[in-house]
Amino acid sequence: MDVFEELVRLRREGRKCALATIIGARGSIPSYAGAKMLVRDDGSILGTVGGGCVEAEVWNAARDVMETETPRLLSFALSQDAAGESGLLCGGQVEIYVEPVLPPPRAILFGAGHISRSLAKIASLAGFAVTVVDDRESFASRERFPEADAIYAEPYESAFQKLAVNENCYLVIVTRGHRDDMRVLRLAVTTPARYIAMVGSRRKVIETVQELKKQGVPGSAFRHLHAPMGLDIGAVTPEEIAVAVVAEMIAVRRRANSNWRELSKSIFLQERFRELLT
Repeated sequence: MDVFEELVRLRREGRKCALATIIGARGSIPSYAGAKMLVRDDGSILGTVGGGCVEAEVWNAARDVMETETPRLLSFALSQDAAGESGLLCGGQVEIYVEPVLPPPRAILFGAGHISRSLAKIASLAGFAVTVVDDRESFASRERFPEADAIYAEPYESAFQKLAVNENCYLVIVTRGHRDDMRVLRLAVTTPARYIAMVGSRRKVIETVQELKKQGVPGSAFRHLHAPMGLDIGAVTPEEIAVAVVAEMIAVRRRANSNWRELSKSIFLQERFRELLT
C-alpha cells in the first residue's frame, strides 16, 4: 500500500495521522533520505524509517504530534552500541521530520435558519467542512446552502447516527425552537466533539442544562459546551453572530493562548455556574 494513498484515505475519513520523513542522513544508517513512515491515529504504521529504537521513538513522537497538532524535528546519533541493540550495523546521524496530517475541521450546523446560512458561509471561508442538518426539507437544501459539503434533511436523531462525530467536529445548535435545541444538545454532549455551542440567552442555557441533568445527563458531559455561543463582541445581526461563533471555533481549533476566553460568553457557565458542570 502506498503511503500517500493511505494518507489521502485517512484524511477523507476524517482521521488524523502523522508522517515521518528522513530529511537528513550522514554516515551509515539503516534507511535512506526521503524514507517515510505513516502513523495512523490508532497507532498502526505503514512504511519505515529504519526500524529499531529510532523507529520506536519516532512512533512516540508521532503520537504526540497528532495530539498537539504541532510538527517536530528529531535528530539521532546512531552509535555502534545503539545500533547493536537493534541488530543494525550503522554509525551515522539522521534527522527525521514528523508532521501532523489533519483532516479539515467539520462544522456541523443543527438548524437551517438565517443564522446557519451566515454560519455556513463564514465557516467555509475559514476552512471548515460544513454539514447542515434540519428536519425540514424546504430549509435543508442545496439552494440555501451551496457551500455545504453535506446536507441532511431528516430528524436530528437519525442524522446523528450518520455523522460519525469525532474530536475534529464543531457542533453548533441553532434549531427553530427550545425543545429541538434540547434534543440535539442531549445527543451532542455524548460525543467527543471538540466544540459544542448552543444559541440562546444565559437563562435558557441554565434551564436547559438543569433539565438535562434531571434526565440523567452528568454535569461533566457539558465541559465542551460554549453557551451562549460565540465571543462576546456585541453581535446582533445573523452575520455578526456568525462571525462571533466562527471566531470562537477558530480559537478552540488553534488552542489560542490569548485571553480569548475572557471575551467568550461560555465563561459564564464556567465561572458563574460552575456547579452545573459537576
